[in-house]
Parts: sequence; structure tokens; C-alpha cells
Amino acid sequence: MSWKILVMSTPVGPLGSGLGGGVELTLVNLVQILNQRGHCLQVVAPQGSAIATDVPLVGIDGNLQITAQTQGRATPAMLPSNAVLANMWDYARQVQADYDLILNLAYDWLPLYLTPFFSCPIAHFISMGSLSEAMDEIVARIVKKYPGTVGLYTVSQANTFPNPEQYRCLGSGIDLSLYEFCAEPENQLAWLGRIAPEKGLEDAIAAAQQTSIPLKIMGKLQDRPYWDQLNQQYPQAPIEYLGFLSTQELQQKLSRCRALLMTPRWVEAFGNVAIEALACGVPVISYCRGGPAEIIQDGETGWLVEPDRVDGLIDAIARIEQLDRHLCRQQAEQLYSLEALGDRFEAWFAEIIRTNNDRD
Repeated sequence: MSWKILVMSTPVGPLGSGLGGGVELTLVNLVQILNQRGHCLQVVAPQGSAIATDVPLVGIDGNLQITAQTQGRATPAMLPSNAVLANMWDYARQVQADYDLILNLAYDWLPLYLTPFFSCPIAHFISMGSLSEAMDEIVARIVKKYPGTVGLYTVSQANTFPNPEQYRCLGSGIDLSLYEFCAEPENQLAWLGRIAPEKGLEDAIAAAQQTSIPLKIMGKLQDRPYWDQLNQQYPQAPIEYLGFLSTQELQQKLSRCRALLMTPRWVEAFGNVAIEALACGVPVISYCRGGPAEIIQDGETGWLVEPDRVDGLIDAIARIEQLDRHLCRQQAEQLYSLEALGDRFEAWFAEIIRTNNDRD
């Protein structure tokens, strides 16, 4: 059975800009597999967005939302003037009768609040852990009123919200055909992600400096003062910033690294970069915090380290050669393919649509 699905993107930046972090990759991969399976999709995103697919995309004008991770827990729900988020959902309201389901990928208060005012069922996929009291309250309200309609990446993410057992944990997946396996890496490490304080890049730089192993840094430079501070703090560190790369460029650089370092200061909801590394055969060394702790098979496809311990990273780096790069690729193929991702989301959508039809 095929459905008509309206996919509502993150309002913090255009698709392809990297401002949305891992949720951008999740959206692109979901759209790809659902389209392949015969579902009729339309993506709604901020003006200037682009996706490499034949799925129609509607660009919406307006001012972008401030990212939630840059605000405090007590910050109230806010919208800028002429908010792109409000404009996107006004469009959704106008066309909702044409769709079987709306998939919301915005980590924001407004779409959740608007849910009871829509006749079309809404599946909310929450891309980050608990960051604000206002979000916690509205998420809890929707989960209670519409059970089963809020999905998350991982159990670790769910545990940051009240009543974690009420959420559907769906994981993630990538197009494995875009990632080439590399059996013989060069003597270098990788760090991949948004360059922002919550990602803890300074610990990876410190580990690279102390081991004298070059560190290749890839991702969106989101916080320029933070990056400038790191360069001042570690002027002799063997680091190179490669920029925000396309998937093709990224996998070429990443696959040649001995390991990927993940150093989050916060609870990562998932960590798409971890499965991108595994797909290239690259082991992952990560703090044992959040989503990465559910992805990495400690001692087989990576090492889990006590959070915020640079000495733990250094010890794990010394043990990289104990890990089998073939096992890394194998784990990605078994658990994180587009097919597996599509299966999980289709089953979730079917339940939501069936429940909504029963309610009618």
C-alpha cells in the first residue's frame, strides 16, 4: 500500500546547508527509501533548500528558527517575525487534505502545539534529547493525547524525556552504496559534526595533540568564535579543517582515517556520523554518552570511553589496531541500511494511519 506523505523539514536552515545537523541526512535518506517504495512524497523546507532526488520540494520564505541547543532550558517557545516555521505549517494546513500523513522533523514547539488543529495525522520525529521545559511539556501532552505518534532515534534519547517508554525508537540508516570500504587507512584520525560547543571538539584536538596523530575535521562551522578559540588554545595541534563536505567527498576523506572520534558534551540523540564511519570500515571511539553508546559495539567496532576523559580517548587510540574494519562495515550493513530504515518507518506510519482511521 502506498501513502501520500507531506515531509516537513527542520526550520533552522535550508536543506543542504548543514545547519540542521544529522536530521538533514535522516530526511534525505527517508525520502529516498520511501520514494523507492512507491509512496508519494512532497518535502516542505526553508527557501534555498536542495535535495538530490526527484521528489518535489516546496521552498518557504521567512526567518529561520534559532537552534534549540543554543538556548537555556527555561527559554520560552519563540518565533521570529515572518517565521519560516509558521509559514511552513500554514502551507501544511492548506494542503493537508491531499495527504494521508504529515511527517514533522522540526525540533520545535509549534508543530506539536498545532497537532490537535489538523485533521491529517502527524508523525513527529524528534531529533534531539530534552533541551527545554517548554518542549518537554508539549511533547508529553501530544504523547498522552496521540499515543504512538512521537518517534525518536534511541533509548538514550528517550530517557531524557518524561515517560520514556511512550516513544517509538526508530534508529537511523544511510545509503550504503555511497560509502566505500577502506581496509588500509593512513595514520590520521577524523572528527565529523557541527563545530559547536556541545560537540566537544576540543577534546578530540587535545587527543590529537598528545598522540601527534593528524586530525581531519569535517562539518558545518556553526560557531565561529568557538572555532577561533580552539585554534588559539591549541596552536600546535596537528589539525586540518576540511569544511562541510558532500557525502562523496566526506566518505573519501573519512574512509582513509584510522578511527572517528566522537566527543559530545551533551546526550547525542543518535550520531549519524558514527554509522557513516562504520560504513567506510572506520572504527568509532566515542564517549559513552547518548546514541553512540547504543551504536558502537565496544571492543568490536569501536571503543566506548568514560565521558569527558581525554586520557581515555588516548588509550583507545592506542588500541585501534585491535579492531577489525570488516566488522565495522558488516555492522552498518546489518543494522543501518536504507531498507532497514524504511521497514521501521513504514511500520510506524501504518500504525498511526490505522489508529487515525479508527478514531474517525
